[in-house]
Amino acid sequence: MKQVYFLCTGNSCRSQMAEGFARTLLDSKWQVQSAGVETHGLNPMAVQVMGEVGIDISQQYSKLIDRDYLNTCDVVVTLCGDARDRCPVTPASVQRVHWPLPDPAQATGTDDDKLRAFREVRDEIRQGIEASELFK
Repeated sequence: MKQVYFLCTGNSCRSQMAEGFARTLLDSKWQVQSAGVETHGLNPMAVQVMGEVGIDISQQYSKLIDRDYLNTCDVVVTLCGDARDRCPVTPASVQRVHWPLPDPAQATGTDDDKLRAFREVRDEIRQGIEASELFK
């Protein structure tokens, strides 16, 4: 079985949404996990916007990088520069990809403004997974 790991700083938004999409969009040949270089808890707005597209991530939780899983992955996708820069070294057999996405948790303004930021990142993640040749 192939393995993919989605990583961001706190494993609260971007990587959680990526995990939810990958579990839904990729076939059963893929084992999917997400983690962070820190744990910040699951962001309720990430849960909300994923629910809007029919994916329930409410039972997921914020996790630290598991080096054993990381080192046996086929693909590691970092979703922010912090995760890319702080991710432990991996064996040459692990294909590393970087998708530089803004952190929707840092969005300011009204709740509608914040939700818009979450939706934009959510949609970019979905497009990235669907378009990537890595997962074919």
